[in-house]
Amino acid sequence: MMATSHPNHAFISSDDVLGVYVYNLAGKRLGSIDHLMIDKASGKIAFAVLCFGGFLGVVHRHFPLPWEALKYEPSLDGYRADVKDQDLIDAPDFSDDSWSDRHGEHCTHGQYGIFPTGGL
Repeated sequence: MMATSHPNHAFISSDDVLGVYVYNLAGKRLGSIDHLMIDKASGKIAFAVLCFGGFLGVVHRHFPLPWEALKYEPSLDGYRADVKDQDLIDAPDFSDDSWSDRHGEHCTHGQYGIFPTGGL
């Protein structure tokens, strides 16, 4: 899926982010962005929820990934993250309880050692 229909623009619509692939530093596709979690008070993206797996009958899982971990890579038309498969396997699943759990957000950022500017 293309990250945006306007590649020269500085901003991107949330609709254009959903479904975009995420790759590790070696260029291996990790999954795709299923949705974004936005802090109501600040309006900042707290984290993306990555859909991982789901091929050939394997159940897909959802993992929160700090937004700061994702860097847009024009050559891939997707995002690159310094994340290994084992990081995702060890990460907490995103669940319905994650919608209101600020502790879960802290744990998500701690899992990857990446914290937003200004703190949580």
